[in-house]
Amino acid sequence: MGNFPGHIIPGLIFFFFGLYYAVLISLVLLRGQQFLFSSLPPWDKGPQSWRQKFPIEGLLKVVGCIPSFLGEFFYPFGANRLAIIDWDDPERPFLHHSIWQHATMYTFFIISGLVDIVSQGWLAKRQIKLEQAALTLAFFGTALLLTSHIQGKDALEVQGHLLLVLPNILIVLVMVIELWFPAQAVLWIFKIWMVLLFGSWLIHLGFIIYYPITGHPWRADKPGDIMFLTTFFCWHLILTALLVAGVYGLCSLWHHWYPHQQKVMSTGYQLCPTDSSPEERKKLMVEVN
Repeated sequence: MGNFPGHIIPGLIFFFFGLYYAVLISLVLLRGQQFLFSSLPPWDKGPQSWRQKFPIEGLLKVVGCIPSFLGEFFYPFGANRLAIIDWDDPERPFLHHSIWQHATMYTFFIISGLVDIVSQGWLAKRQIKLEQAALTLAFFGTALLLTSHIQGKDALEVQGHLLLVLPNILIVLVMVIELWFPAQAVLWIFKIWMVLLFGSWLIHLGFIIYYPITGHPWRADKPGDIMFLTTFFCWHLILTALLVAGVYGLCSLWHHWYPHQQKVMSTGYQLCPTDSSPEERKKLMVEVN
């Protein structure tokens, strides 16, 4: 993350994950489902179970983070920043502070991806709360690291990174609440909004630091630069909220125009309402099987 690609690539990953979940949650809400994921084993979910058995999200986390993790230490090729202590200095100072923080952030999400893979591909019953807890830990660890990541930076970079911490902390708060109250549509929407905001602001922060639009570096001693930094962040708040609404609107149109595809895609596992009658449960089980 200590360079332009280090901000753009993670930012794009977060942004597209948020966009993917915006589509997923929109469709779930339009279908009237109560839960995002099923906890039954994949082979119990009907003819399209192979798609649900394949832990694509976990694999994307691992595949996306491992190259970035290695790049922190060995990019450009020939570099080696694995040393953590300078043993030649009598004071034994720590080395590559930012590099090790970035690598630790990636490690959190690699662990989350591995938990997803094990839960979805190997266990007889998917442990959704375990997956949620691992992802919550990843965002919580990232928030902790970001609070100290501002050390040694000028006031403008400090402000930019503190604004990045805000959606991160809100994501953690929502995910902790979801561990006990998982079926809350308002929390789903707010979470994907914050994930989109986190990704878009991380991308923009890379341009602010390394490729400013004016061609001149942003300066911490200019009050106008600090003020516009916060203004741009507020624009991201508005635009990502509009993006979530736009995704829901497009999914609503698709849901309205192609209802037959909705029936095919929703023939997998669905939870029975607690107040349903035995006849309704029997009918639902026939549809699933």
